Amino acid sequence: MSEVRYLYGAAVQGIQSFIFQTNKLREIVGASELVEEVCTSKFAELLGKKGYYPDLTKQLEEDKNCILHAAGNIKYIFYNKTDCEKIVREFPKAVFEFAPGVTVSQAVVRMEGQYAKFEKAVNELEMRLRTQRNKPMRSATIGLMAIERSRQTGLPVVYIENENSHLDAGTFAKLQYVWETKDGKHIAKRHTTKNLCQKAFYDEVKDEQIAYDIEEITKNNDWVAVIHADGNGLGQVVQKVGKDENLFKQFSEKLDKATTLSAREAFDSVKDKFKNSKIIPIRPIVLGGDDLTVICRADLALDYVTTFMSRFEDNTHKMLKDDNGESLLKDVFANETDKRLTACAGIAYIKSSFPFYYGYNLAETLCSLAKKDAKDKQEIKDGKELPKSCLMFHKVQDSFTEDWTAIAKRELTPQENISFQFGPYYINEKKEDSRWTVEELKDCVKKLNGKEGKEGNAVKSHLRQWMSLLHDNPEMAHQKLLRLKSMTSMRSYVEDVTKGVKKMVKKNGKDEEVTSYPVYDILAIHTINNQTTKEVEK
Repeated sequence: MSEVRYLYGAAVQGIQSFIFQTNKLREIVGASELVEEVCTSKFAELLGKKGYYPDLTKQLEEDKNCILHAAGNIKYIFYNKTDCEKIVREFPKAVFEFAPGVTVSQAVVRMEGQYAKFEKAVNELEMRLRTQRNKPMRSATIGLMAIERSRQTGLPVVYIENENSHLDAGTFAKLQYVWETKDGKHIAKRHTTKNLCQKAFYDEVKDEQIAYDIEEITKNNDWVAVIHADGNGLGQVVQKVGKDENLFKQFSEKLDKATTLSAREAFDSVKDKFKNSKIIPIRPIVLGGDDLTVICRADLALDYVTTFMSRFEDNTHKMLKDDNGESLLKDVFANETDKRLTACAGIAYIKSSFPFYYGYNLAETLCSLAKKDAKDKQEIKDGKELPKSCLMFHKVQDSFTEDWTAIAKRELTPQENISFQFGPYYINEKKEDSRWTVEELKDCVKKLNGKEGKEGNAVKSHLRQWMSLLHDNPEMAHQKLLRLKSMTSMRSYVEDVTKGVKKMVKKNGKDEEVTSYPVYDILAIHTINNQTTKEVEK
């Protein structure tokens, strides 16, 4: 009689709201550090493993029963019911004490009968986890009415740093405070972790190089970028690879390593741009599985994420192989060139004072729109082709927030049949002729500098006027464009960026033809890269 096994699964909930609950960079990165450790060191400690992060993470990788421990998800096989019950009982409490405000959904599948095979068991586990996630959970941080509240979050205060800083439990943990006993009394001591920076940059990164305030990231203007990148078709891959627990474990660990290596190579590609800076103007927020979220200096974002996505394709092609050198994607994609993963990304360019939570939501929405465009082909929907890597971005102009549909309608739609929403931009290969690559976009931005910048500045000013006229008077806009072409030496350039591309879009359930122009995006990137609004310390 075979030994009964128990497939345990846990999914961390409320990660984004926990991380972006505040607009202070120190608290945001502190929260991201906590979330990173929830599925690694905290879980490992409950399993009885000893050591410190990242040693505990390495021990989990070497544990053959640990199938997955990244990106807020855990899958572990227990051979002992008592050990499994202990984790189910203690893990949520350990997570709450470590990162107050984060909750965990759990489920267990007894691997016998119809669930004896891993494939059936893991599918049932995912269904049970979805059920658990939909159940409302009572907050453990509400407190009593008479308890003093944090001025920022409204949650009960656990520590008073000074008269202007009353901290709730979540903020206390995010700021990397720990309780220490001294002379019989509990005192709070702040320590700084740099785990994510070491993971995303290199192991030798120094504390004094890490940014903890948003002002340390900005340069000659106040623009920063929130980047969110996500792999394509992972569900399709997991359906194939997930049939075997050993392959699933190999795939999960090697995907995480490929993503990490891609982030490091992206960092290497832009580090010369801030080689004279004391502070690294990039702060990783999430890095695990196939996910990447980063806050960085705005002028670095496009090059950083483009390199990340390009290297992600190459690294997954090279690294997603089993012990015999066979591609783990061999049963997923028929073509040799498709034995890799691709990614899409969204970049939200925002002012440093803009709420990061809304910046992240916008970046995530733009990433979803890029994915939708990349997969909008029947061969891709049928699983015969791999979606191509691409990205979308938007420079937030308003001081108030709203959803993407409202932004696109107000800012990017001057007329019913005219749009400035030109993306997404593809990385290595265009999906079709109506799309641009990132290199084409960057080339147009560079040409705006012109000879000594004079001609380019004049063209830029006229193009802005033309865009404004399109909102109010299309006929006058047409005359403005004719005038610009007749008077500038950059006539061919003006014709290229104002040519427009016909696209079919859904409006009120019907397909309608819209002409899209890239000029809005070109001017946005040019402004971000060249605008100077403040003095820079040399």
